[in-house]
Amino acid sequence: MATYILLSNLTDEGAKTVKKNPDRIKEVNKEMEALGVRVISQYAVLGPYDFVSVVEGRDNETMARVSAELGSRGSVKILTMAAISIDDFIASLK
Repeated sequence: MATYILLSNLTDEGAKTVKKNPDRIKEVNKEMEALGVRVISQYAVLGPYDFVSVVEGRDNETMARVSAELGSRGSVKILTMAAISIDDFIASLK
């Protein structure tokens, strides 16, 4: 499984949903798992993004499908980045 970082911003609609039902965040995580992505960790953050999620997925196509599915709902915008562990990165340089 590959590791990915998701940087997420709630839309106005998404912010209203989360304020009314904060548990919706964990419900979406379960929906992501049903699409083949495992949430490793997730943080609400201050700054230009609302959430940072570290997830594992089979491949880029799986992640693209998850991002498209979540984005199509109109409640969140996601920037998805593939991540390489530092050990793997260092090994690739040797």
